[in-house]
Amino acid sequence: MPELLVNGLRTNYQTLPVDPAAESVVFIHGMGTDSLASFYLTLASPVAAAGVNVISYDLRGHGKTERPLSGYTLKEFVADLDDLLRQVAGDRPVHLVGNSFGGTIAYSYAWTYPERVRSIVCIEAEPPTEIWAEKMAQILAGTLEFLAVEENFEWIEANYSAHHRRLARMAAKRISSTTMAEEVPTGPLLTIEQVASIQCPVLSILGQHGYQADDLDALTSVLPRGELFVFEGQGHSVLVEQHRAVRGLLLDWVARHR
Repeated sequence: MPELLVNGLRTNYQTLPVDPAAESVVFIHGMGTDSLASFYLTLASPVAAAGVNVISYDLRGHGKTERPLSGYTLKEFVADLDDLLRQVAGDRPVHLVGNSFGGTIAYSYAWTYPERVRSIVCIEAEPPTEIWAEKMAQILAGTLEFLAVEENFEWIEANYSAHHRRLARMAAKRISSTTMAEEVPTGPLLTIEQVASIQCPVLSILGQHGYQADDLDALTSVLPRGELFVFEGQGHSVLVEQHRAVRGLLLDWVARHR
């Protein structure tokens, strides 16, 4: 896969170009065990086959992208995305598709550069509010504590697979060897009023028992053009376990908002 110097970091990215005149979907993966592979193996090819240009990349500190010791606030993640898009997609507005933390980046980018975003599709994701920051800090602290115990890797392999154990070890190394856990929850954060000012169409795809289970309608009730789809009985792993259904929702969404 090709590399670009993005915001000063060697960044791994992948494009599936269809037509210079076609619109682009940008896939933004989540934190920890995730990389562009999660979209490349699920949604990228079917979306490109439908006639939409596809752009995906490894976030800083993830996959094959460079891993600095520090520099993990949302400001850096948004700057990375902006530099990448200006080099790869030019000035045309794009559709942002974010999974988990990738969706948080999408919200932050849309608020910072509203003219650059045609629409957002977020999968189990929230904008960077104070509520999100508290939740994220607890999740990251709990993850670090869990992955510090060697026996827990054996539990992961026994209950999932050896592949999941390898992913967990990589996530532990990424988080413990950088300031990611400390910096990510600091934002910059958005107020509810700032979230409500995001004018592009937003589709929020949630699991019934995911990270927003306490109030599934809270986000879309604030967004002026927000729509909600909930997978019943599903937890946070919507992209992995429901990728075919998510693909259908995404293709319909892009067709509606071209």
